[in-house]
Amino acid sequence: MHTLTMILAGLALLGVFMLLGRRRGPGGAAAAAWIFLPVWLVVACVNMWVGVSRAGYTFAEELPILLLIFLLPACLAIFIASYLPRE
Repeated sequence: MHTLTMILAGLALLGVFMLLGRRRGPGGAAAAAWIFLPVWLVVACVNMWVGVSRAGYTFAEELPILLLIFLLPACLAIFIASYLPRE
């Protein structure tokens, strides 16, 4: 359940980035999608650290979850950034 919550949080954060990017003018949404990627990677890594240090999971158990949590919103961000105008 926590994994699904984190993925949905990533999609919501991507939506916030897209809205803020559109307010910046033409090309802002595409730039915001690219800026989202490192921000979301940090959030996903912090989530993994919490899973290892606080929840008692091993690194090997948390690594696939990290990939899932990061890659689903990241793939959508890359798709959006690729198809939006950059000007």
